[in-house]
Amino acid sequence: MNKIDGQQFRKMILNGANNLKKHADYVDSLNVFPVPDGDTGTNMKLSIVSGASEVENLSSNHVGEVGKHFSKGLLMGARGNSGVILSQLFRGFSKQVEALETIDHASFSDAFQAGVKTAYKAVMKPVEGTILTVAKDSADKATEVSKEETNIVKIMEAVLEEAKASLKRTPDLLPVLKEVGVVDSGGQGLVYVYEGFLKALKGEEVEETDSVEKTDSVNTDEFVNDVHEFDEFMTVDDIEFGFCTEFMVRFGDDKKKFDEDEFRNDMDKFGDSLLVINDDEIVKVHVHTNRPGEALTYGAEYGEIIKTKIENMREQFRALEAKRGENNKKEAIKTAIIAVSSGEGIDNLLKSIGVTHLISGGQTMNPSTEDIVNIIKDENVEEVIIMPNNKNIIMAAEQASEIIDVNSAVIPTRSIPECVSAMFSFNPEASLKENKASMVEAIEHVQTGQVTYAVRDTKIDDVEIKKDEHMGIVDGKIVTSNKDVKVTLNELLETMIDDESEIVTIFTGEGSEDSLVDELVEKFEDSHDVEFEIHDGKQPVYSYLISVE
Repeated sequence: MNKIDGQQFRKMILNGANNLKKHADYVDSLNVFPVPDGDTGTNMKLSIVSGASEVENLSSNHVGEVGKHFSKGLLMGARGNSGVILSQLFRGFSKQVEALETIDHASFSDAFQAGVKTAYKAVMKPVEGTILTVAKDSADKATEVSKEETNIVKIMEAVLEEAKASLKRTPDLLPVLKEVGVVDSGGQGLVYVYEGFLKALKGEEVEETDSVEKTDSVNTDEFVNDVHEFDEFMTVDDIEFGFCTEFMVRFGDDKKKFDEDEFRNDMDKFGDSLLVINDDEIVKVHVHTNRPGEALTYGAEYGEIIKTKIENMREQFRALEAKRGENNKKEAIKTAIIAVSSGEGIDNLLKSIGVTHLISGGQTMNPSTEDIVNIIKDENVEEVIIMPNNKNIIMAAEQASEIIDVNSAVIPTRSIPECVSAMFSFNPEASLKENKASMVEAIEHVQTGQVTYAVRDTKIDDVEIKKDEHMGIVDGKIVTSNKDVKVTLNELLETMIDDESEIVTIFTGEGSEDSLVDELVEKFEDSHDVEFEIHDGKQPVYSYLISVE
């Protein structure tokens, strides 16, 4: 195989996505810290599935076109640092081949190198021993092998072999990986993607495992529930096929014998966006067409029409335009402040101190780039401030900031306490640049503590941790672990509070104990000159969030 066309590239993408989906739980389990939020595999899976969905039904045979759709889907669906890096790898890859109808051995290796360059550029402080290293080493191998080898299958075999070897070396580059006894989770996810790529090139298919469960019969209770998205720059004349047409046919013995390929080919002539699902008794059809009546008449040749739904997309577009017009009449918000939040109590607190838009997320459910963009998609705002409140959401927030078409800034908050401190430094009369500077400075003076439970036995930074113990974490570092939450919380406060401390804020979450908080507040107010504030955050996963300023 000396060249790859668009459909072959599409199969590689789908195979890569399915293979990562198949092993996502294992990738999650490689999380270094034994906290209940090991979501690298989940984030990478959701990110690549978003990209794969953009090409799943794409018929183009142009590699660049397929890559463009894949890159867009990955970019918008990227969540978590691992997902954003994955999106950047294939953003660079796809950009390199966007003008090419087919890929040969040289352009294949060049695309891997371009992906690595783009991903490294996207990370402010690249760390070796991560997915970046695995991508770089395997891209270098592609360049080396392609100088003498023109068979793309052979090149991909070399890429995968080197990716696996590089993955094994990650503990030598990141001591914490060696200490815990795992390889880098993001690198492992990339290896699974490359495994899927190679299988596709060899004509093998990776079956979906954790997608929508496939059944032996067609669900007659519902249609596709097609959501029609219209570009803000299009006009009603740009809608080529105006009627979203869906119907179901129950086959009849006295009717035309059903042949799926023939049926699909004939239906395709009526318009676009064709979807055909069938079993032995029923066929379900979705198509965008200007001739819905003729499509129904054709379907009736095979049996009885049992359900229909026809929507005028031009009319939907006109209604959307009217709604956009109403939105444009809304009073402009000078500064929209978006904060990622988790917990009803924290939601209420953030809104009370000036956050205008909340997005649900946090430790176990990182929002995607698109989730952040969509939160103000139809709002009339002059500028935007984004606070991710989790180190694993910062890159997605920065990616969203690049897409939002108004001036925006990301305050790299890693926790809710940092977000609260930053908000107290926000000045509605100041410029975006001035607010960013003051808010970033404010978060530098905040210590964040967390109490959660361990999901496995391990040892990190000389701290022995047993499964189900309560761990105390300060600014991302585990400092204590004990089966008694009172001991953990007490040692955490002892570590965080010193003579310079003035205000201690505790956010109580699921599993917290009010009596324990009252006891410790009384103790530390007597022994230290600090003031305590207590908020019922109702946050999941972390029973206590603590800030010390």
